[in-house]
Amino acid sequence: MKAPANALKERKQMNSNTMLLVITIVLFVVLYAGGCIAYADKGFTNLQTFLNLFRTNAGLICVACGMTCVMLTGGIDISVGSLVALDCMLLAQGMGEWNMSAPVMIVLVLVVGLVFGLFMGFCVGYLEIQPFIVTMAGMFFARGMTAVISTNQLSITAEVDQFFYDLANFRIYLPFGGTVNRAGKLVMPYIGIGVIVALVVLVAIFLMLRYTKFGRSLYAVGGSEQSAAMMGLDVKKTKLKAYVLSSFLCSIGGICYCMNTMSASVSQATGMEMDAISSAVIGGTLLTGGVGNVIGSLFGVLINGTITSIVQTNGKLASSWPNILTAVLLCFFIVLQSIFARIKAKKK
Repeated sequence: MKAPANALKERKQMNSNTMLLVITIVLFVVLYAGGCIAYADKGFTNLQTFLNLFRTNAGLICVACGMTCVMLTGGIDISVGSLVALDCMLLAQGMGEWNMSAPVMIVLVLVVGLVFGLFMGFCVGYLEIQPFIVTMAGMFFARGMTAVISTNQLSITAEVDQFFYDLANFRIYLPFGGTVNRAGKLVMPYIGIGVIVALVVLVAIFLMLRYTKFGRSLYAVGGSEQSAAMMGLDVKKTKLKAYVLSSFLCSIGGICYCMNTMSASVSQATGMEMDAISSAVIGGTLLTGGVGNVIGSLFGVLINGTITSIVQTNGKLASSWPNILTAVLLCFFIVLQSIFARIKAKKK
């Protein structure tokens, strides 16, 4: 009788931990269905409209995956938006002014992400400085370095680098879901390379968190650092790796973001850190750490993207409405997290 009792206990705990994820998925379905009903005549029901959520947010999906890993340890990273801006500026300046090839600049951007994360992770993990302070310093540094490289608005065209231009404009067409445009031509839906990269990152991080020792370590450290240390886990090293991973994924996201915008400026990706944090929280990642997953973060990104898409499709609402609605949802999910935490504490 012991085994069934333990299984029942584990099932109850699992249901409690996945409740926020279920709420997030249901909310996305309701929002998108509402958009389809309200704006069916404006093309909201087209498959391409749905795929555009992934196309325009491919970079944010990568960044949100990294943010989730950091938040699982109980940390935070507010430098990601500035790092994305730095990545875009490096790509545009490197290919346009320094006459470097796209593959070389892509590798350089990834190396910058690794070094950036290594420094912040060392400060947080080994020097035990508050993550908010460390990453705020990283935010100012990355944004400042972006301005040092160039204060101009740079564009990436075919003349700047043909390879990067072709890569950004490469389309993978789906064999179904086509629509007839005004000219009477059948147009098939498509995705870009950035979407493929974002989905590969999502699957890789999901598998890492679920099946690897490092993934379990992130949950353990976020749940209780003392308990994790007593289990023999290296808490400092785990935090270091979490920030290195976050910045590396942020640089991958920066490349995807740059392929979508094909431009660079000092003010680029402003507020992206808040988008990533809100997506993770709406997706069920606890601010205190120990609970969360990247699937939830993906749906958090899609919810934010759906809200923006609905506002843009309406055409009459102010551009500030997506931020307002995201703030409301963020507060709602923080309250839900607090309620679930209290329920869990009472059960103990």
